[in-house]
Amino acid sequence: MATVAVAPEYGSIKPSQKQQLLESNYLDFTNGTNDFAQQYLPEIYEAEVERYGNRTLSGFLRMVGAEMPMTSDQVVWSEQNRLHIAYNDVTKATETTLTFALDATAGPGFVANVISKNQTLVVVDPATGQDLKVFVTDSVNTSATLATITVKPYTVADMTALSATAGALKIFVYGSEYKKGTTDSDIKSVTPSFTQYSNSPIIIKEKYSISGSDTAQIGWVEVATEAGASGYLWYLKAESETRLRFEDYLEMSVVEGELVSGTSTLGADGYKGTEGLFAAIQARGNVINNFTAVGGLGSFDNILKNLDTQGAIEENMLFLNRQTSLDFDDMLAGLSAGANGGTAYGLFENSEEMALNLGFTGFRRGSYDFYKTDWKYLNDASTRGATNGAGEVGSGIDGVLVPAGTSTVYDQILGTNIRRPFLHVRYRASQADDRRMKSWLTGSVGGAYTSDLDAMEVHFLSERCLVVQAANNFVLFTASA
Repeated sequence: MATVAVAPEYGSIKPSQKQQLLESNYLDFTNGTNDFAQQYLPEIYEAEVERYGNRTLSGFLRMVGAEMPMTSDQVVWSEQNRLHIAYNDVTKATETTLTFALDATAGPGFVANVISKNQTLVVVDPATGQDLKVFVTDSVNTSATLATITVKPYTVADMTALSATAGALKIFVYGSEYKKGTTDSDIKSVTPSFTQYSNSPIIIKEKYSISGSDTAQIGWVEVATEAGASGYLWYLKAESETRLRFEDYLEMSVVEGELVSGTSTLGADGYKGTEGLFAAIQARGNVINNFTAVGGLGSFDNILKNLDTQGAIEENMLFLNRQTSLDFDDMLAGLSAGANGGTAYGLFENSEEMALNLGFTGFRRGSYDFYKTDWKYLNDASTRGATNGAGEVGSGIDGVLVPAGTSTVYDQILGTNIRRPFLHVRYRASQADDRRMKSWLTGSVGGAYTSDLDAMEVHFLSERCLVVQAANNFVLFTASA
């Protein structure tokens, strides 16, 4: 009878005369040829190593704003203009006449000539710091787009001392003077005007899908996510991370959002975009470039001077990337304890401990209280922190100053007056549907029986936009090469 040599089958064990570890019978997880016939098992760390810590980025808007429902495709709000009459870009046409254009850039909110005869003005030359008090003898519109004011100075014969450069002067009304027994027929009535802004919500979607067979697949790595999901089903981790990523998108989309404009063809495709926080501040707020520790205090004081000309809101929050936060620390290190101490912590119910627990440190400069914290979104290597390495300029955004002010409005849903922050989110909602944060299951797996699809699909949807009211009180810190 012929002897038949039987080669070891795939995964079988080759017998050995000695009890020893051999390549042929040791479990190898790297070559893809192991099975349960292998008798030696490696030591396995079941838990996944969390080398990036908490990876979620959302939370910024929860700190500084609120969320309110809306029922329309557009949210519109109005902001007051300045109370007093002033014009920029004024030209000294002759030694006794001043002219300025009648357009939206001619002054803070005024598009008409509302200076009256017999009013008194201060004419300021910003280049030299000189000013001159003048009396208005006549104020007319010489054309549809140009106003001419005839004046007589109080202390000199004419305006020879002021710059004749076109658009170099600024003027504002400080009062008026009339002789005895005169009428006020020349006074121009000033109708208050306001500036209107609007924003539109965008629809944000995300989805996770897994087949029915894979939902029953047990893994050897234990799942543990930021949302608290745990177990040995890998799809739990994938579904949880999809949800966490979507929650971050809800915040990131209204921080980074842009309206469709310019030469973009997205509008023709039916997309409109939304105005995010950065875009709103760049369009209507204050921007400071390349803030550094060198000369930082002087730069910061310039910010305070500008805040004085705006709403002068006492309490403000600073959300900064790492380098800018260190620049602030270096700036404050040069101040005495009395200069940077004494912060009121009014925003945190006068509790320094509460502020520290939330990651804020406070300091006071001038009449303002500031609460500083790191903004993870600006430091994370997968978002704005991607270009903060050595030798790199940065992502373009170094931080943002957000005022802690509020405005009082009547809420039609609650039927009462409420206070809302300058920065808040509006989301679509009605009695029929709440689109703040929707999630639902489809398919025929995981408790969903909506179709014959042998899979579980987890859907996420939200429709929202950001309202940045009084953007003139916000400051954006940007990087420059």
